[in-house]
Amino acid sequence: MIRDVLDTNVVVSAMLRSGGLPEAVFNLAMDGQICLCISEPMLAEYEDVLRRPRLAINPDKVTVALARIRAVALLVTPLAPVTAALDPDDNMFLGCAEAAHAHCPVTGNCRHFPDHWDATRILTPRQFMDAHALASDPPV
Repeated sequence: MIRDVLDTNVVVSAMLRSGGLPEAVFNLAMDGQICLCISEPMLAEYEDVLRRPRLAINPDKVTVALARIRAVALLVTPLAPVTAALDPDDNMFLGCAEAAHAHCPVTGNCRHFPDHWDATRILTPRQFMDAHALASDPPV
């Protein structure tokens, strides 16, 4: 099964906009079609950002989403600090990807990440969904 790490912006976008690519990626994880890998710092950031008043996400929706994430995700503990991302706050996602041996961290903000990390390629939600569709199509 494909192991993935979702940047906070993907999770937030999934909560804010129904029918978009971030929601499609999030739903694949929630439905168990891909293995979502998380760390405690990521969970804390998801919760902090999702509960920001300016986003106006229904608190019950946030509670349900966080419970679903905890129920389906593989919780990992990064082994060593990572400093490869341009934004230091994004290093936790690379550390999680490394510890989980994730295939492709997914972010809506690739410019803060290196092109590759620990033999994985950083993907946008569109790139991920395109790759997932290709992998899911049966051979002709």
